Amino acid sequence: MPYRNNGPLLVTGASGHLGRRVIEHLLTTHGVPAREIIAATRKPAVLADLAAKGVDVRRADFDDATGLVQAFRGARRLLLISTDKVDVPGARLRQHAGAVEAAARAGVLHVVYTSMYACDPGSPIPFAPDHHGTEQALAKSRLTWTVLRHTWYTELLLGSLPQAIKSGQLVSAGNDEGVNYVTREDCARADAAALAADSTANARHDITGPSVVNASALAALASELSGKPVKAVLVTPEQLEAGLKAAGLPPPVAALVTSIDVNTRNGTVRNVSDAVLKLTGKAPQSVRDFLAANRAALGIA
Repeated sequence: MPYRNNGPLLVTGASGHLGRRVIEHLLTTHGVPAREIIAATRKPAVLADLAAKGVDVRRADFDDATGLVQAFRGARRLLLISTDKVDVPGARLRQHAGAVEAAARAGVLHVVYTSMYACDPGSPIPFAPDHHGTEQALAKSRLTWTVLRHTWYTELLLGSLPQAIKSGQLVSAGNDEGVNYVTREDCARADAAALAADSTANARHDITGPSVVNASALAALASELSGKPVKAVLVTPEQLEAGLKAAGLPPPVAALVTSIDVNTRNGTVRNVSDAVLKLTGKAPQSVRDFLAANRAALGIA
């Protein structure tokens, strides 16, 4: 929908893949004037082209609380994109909580936060508490907020399917439960729409793709697109983790990958939402269409 000049919009993590696409959608899809966009990043030089267009590019370091207040000042609505600080337990939550406090101190009125789908207590995903804690920090603040719970990116399949096509086996500990994959591009469209909106009511939306796809269906798609036989091989979480370690993955990484399949096995990511359609007016891209459009990345001629 057209932007209604509801004040400057700020995007954190603006030099990342998601943040940059959000800004591009603000400029093009929503017609937000460049002068009304603030791009916050640790690496302002990377966004020199946006600055040349009139976007206000500011340095923002989530480990510098005082600096964050200055970086956020003047923004009316702010998109808080979750940081990548996942190597130290609790560090990302401290960053996010500090950003929420800085937003309140800077006079921001509404925060849109990119959370994680099904991040409630009990999740096997190691970083789920970071997202749940950030949602709690927003709820306790004087800010109004929109929480967008992104599910797993469809782009993750570009990391696993090439090897499956090569070996003929797609190994999964997900017990053939479905996953509601969504593309990063659809997340960017939804994030931009929520940030450019007029609403100041507290809201929470699940950001998913249009359907669920399980390992068997993925193997069938890989076979169809590649012309090579690919079958789903279902294993236990213990077998998956042991195999990942034997393949050379560091134990923490093997545990993380396994936790994602345990999350799937629990049936946690098998529901779909129409939030992307409602927020943007356009349905999200299916896994089939995404993979077909990215054949080269799958190693398919």
